[in-house]
This record gives sequence, structure tokens and C-alpha cells, in this order.
Amino acid sequence: MELLNNIIDWANGILWTYLLVAMLIGCALWFTIRCKFVQIRMLRHLPVMFRNRACRAHEEGLVRISSFQAFAISIASRVGTGNLAGVAVAIVLGGPGAVFWMWLIALLGASSAFVESTLAQLYKIKGKSSFIGGPAYYMSKGLKKPWMGAIFSVLLIFTFGFAFNSVQSNTICQAFEEAFAIPPASMGTALTLITLVIIFGGIQSIARVSSIIVPIMALGYIALALVVIAMNITAIPDVFGLIISHAFGWEQGLAGGLGAAIQQGIRRGLYSNEAGMGSAPNVAATADVSHPVSQGKVQAISVFSDTLIICSCTAFIILVGGVPTGAEANGIKLTQMALSQQIGPWGNMAVAIAIFFFAYSSVLGNYYYGEANVQYLSKKAWVLATYRIIVAAMVFFGSVASLQLVWNLADLFMGLMTICNLIAIVLLGKYAFRLLEDYREQKRRGIAEPVFTKDKMPDIADDLECW
Repeated sequence: MELLNNIIDWANGILWTYLLVAMLIGCALWFTIRCKFVQIRMLRHLPVMFRNRACRAHEEGLVRISSFQAFAISIASRVGTGNLAGVAVAIVLGGPGAVFWMWLIALLGASSAFVESTLAQLYKIKGKSSFIGGPAYYMSKGLKKPWMGAIFSVLLIFTFGFAFNSVQSNTICQAFEEAFAIPPASMGTALTLITLVIIFGGIQSIARVSSIIVPIMALGYIALALVVIAMNITAIPDVFGLIISHAFGWEQGLAGGLGAAIQQGIRRGLYSNEAGMGSAPNVAATADVSHPVSQGKVQAISVFSDTLIICSCTAFIILVGGVPTGAEANGIKLTQMALSQQIGPWGNMAVAIAIFFFAYSSVLGNYYYGEANVQYLSKKAWVLATYRIIVAAMVFFGSVASLQLVWNLADLFMGLMTICNLIAIVLLGKYAFRLLEDYREQKRRGIAEPVFTKDKMPDIADDLECW
């Protein structure tokens, strides 16, 4: 078992350090330039981007998922243990400069998130109770390669539905055992029962729960970070200086630290915000909007929300008081130590509660990503029911198991999934560019809420079911 783990870890090192980082950054730069910095230009429209007035009659039996609810589900999956533990690991391994590179990859990666989510909207189909779509669907309908969609679906189901949910429940249980002395098996049982109730309610149930949990978890954690910043307001310029100097400093470059900062910042940033990986498009497709670009822009915001806001909160909590050192200074423990240093012993409990909201919302978001792809592979009710039961079982398994091998396997499968998705969105990106131009043209004509119909793309109209 140890040998297998070492082999997988070695494969991940090659995959993530060289091939994937190059592909993700290259695609992000290309989409940023080709879309004329859409992720930056869209920020001025933030106050109205979540407006979601329906422009067409809804078919009977098709439940409306709002733009904000779709956004909340994608944030629920993106914002997880990586925002607390992942940032801490990046700082320990790559130094404070890693934070800058996390910011940079979020700014660039948001363009990839825009393209993949716009394509998901374009090629979505009508499901039993709501719209469904994602990479598997645009691979099948757009590229005419259903086999590629099937491979992607299997990779995503394993990665998000099973492995990542085990990791999330493991983190919750460990945090609660540390803070409240609750046995992992007891906490795992409670999490499993809650998960079963919510996921058997379907996408509407997940959307309702996520739209409540996400604002609470995000605003609560941001408020906590602001308290820490306010307590150390005079140190903030020094923190910024520390981040920038370590991101570009000659001293770090000569010592080899600059490379570590870049690698850790990019890897952890990409891992956290998922831009280009093909996960968020699965939920982006469910939103009922008047134009595919509308949801593409909203989903790009979730990248900013994840990395530029939530991850930055953790970074400032850690850096404002100096990075604690010692054998136990890593991952969640480092975040807990840093927060306890600022606000006292109850910092451990605050982190445990934050982890619960962050990680459990990820369980729900991850589950839905898998559900969308299960439905791509099979429409049979028993298949979906079986998937739901396995997800719940993996939530319990994660609460009592050591998951180093599962983490490594998940990283490997997620890497393969990402390569598959990047190839697809590069080949189909031209349609996202055409949609963006149509959207901007309508805006220039004074249309407040642009509308898309498939007759605007007659060359692919037969492949567009919902427009």
C-alpha cells in the first residue's frame, strides 16, 4: 500500500508541477486576452449581475434555479478545507509570497471559469425537474465525442462524489474532536444522516440549503478576519510588504524560495478555485438565465470570492501575527494556532465551526457535481439512488478513516479530469467568444438584460436544446 501511495504521489508531482500548471496558466492567459479581460471588466456590473428576471415562459414541471442559487452551489463546492488548511500549507511550503501567486492565478483563471460555464449554459438540456449540463454535455453535443464525456463523468464522480467528500467529512470530524471532544464516529453518523436527507431532496433542496449556508459561512469568516485585521491594523502594510517581497524578492530567488512560492501559490490557488477543472460548469448549467454569458460572468465571480476574499482572510490571520513554527504547525492546526494567538483559546472552536460550514457545504456541492454526471451516464432512477447511498457511505467512511491514499488518488483523477476539460474548452472556446460579442453588442444597444436565441448561431442550432 505504501509503494502504491508513493507511485501515485510521484505521478501527481509530475502531473501538477509541470503539465497541468502549464496548461491551466496557458489557457487562462489565452482566454483572458481573447475575451478582452472579461473577468476584470465585469466587476463594474456586480450590483445587477444576480438579477434573474425570466424572459421566457417556464415549461410545466421544470423548476427554476436562480442565478444566485447556482452561484451559491458552486461557491459551496469551491470554498472548503482548502481555504483554511490549503492556504496554511502554501504559506509553510512556499512562504508568504505564495499568497501573491494565488491572487494572480485567480485573476487569470476567472477567464477560464467564464468560458467553461458559458459553454455549459449553451449546451445544457432539460432534465426531469431542472436544467442539467456541464463538460460531459458540451463534449458530447459540441465536440460530438460522447465517449470523451463518459470518461470525464467517471473521473468527476470518483473525484468529487466519493473521494473529496470523504476528505471533507474527515476534516470536519477531526476539527470537532479537537475542539469539542466529539468522537469522529458519532459526528460522522450525524453528517451521514443529514447528507441523506438533503441529497434525496434533489437539486432544489441543495440549492435552498446552499443559498443559506454559503452567505452565513462566508460573511461569518470574513467578519472574523476583519476583527483580527482591526486588532492589528498597524501591521497590515507590513503584511502586504512581506507578501510582495517574498513573491519577487531577489533573496528568495537566490535561495530557491521564489520557485517554491510560485509553485505553491499556483497549485493551491488552482486547487482552491477550480477554474478550468470542469466542476463548476455542472451547476452553472442549472441556472435559468436569458443569455449564457450572464451565468458565465456570475460563475467567474465565484473564483474571486474563493481566492481573493476567503483565502486572503486565512492568509492575513496567519501572517498578521507571524507564522507559528514547530512540528505541529501545518494545515488546519496552523490556522487554529494563528487564530488562537489572536483571539484566545476559543479560536480552536471558531475554526471548527468555520470548517463545518465550509466543508459541509462542499459535500453538498461535490455531491451535485457527481449527480449531474451520473445522469449523463444513465437516466435510471436506481442508478442515481445507488450513487446517493454511496456518497453517504463515503461521508461516514471519511469520518473514521485515514485518507492519504484517497487524497493522492483524488488528485490524480482530478488532474486527468482537468486535462480532459481544458482540451474541450479550448476547442469550443470560439462559441463562448461569439456569445460574449453578442452579449456586448446588445449592451451597446442599450438592452439592460441581453437575450440569446439559437437562431443567432445557425451553424450549431440543432445542438442547442434550451435556447
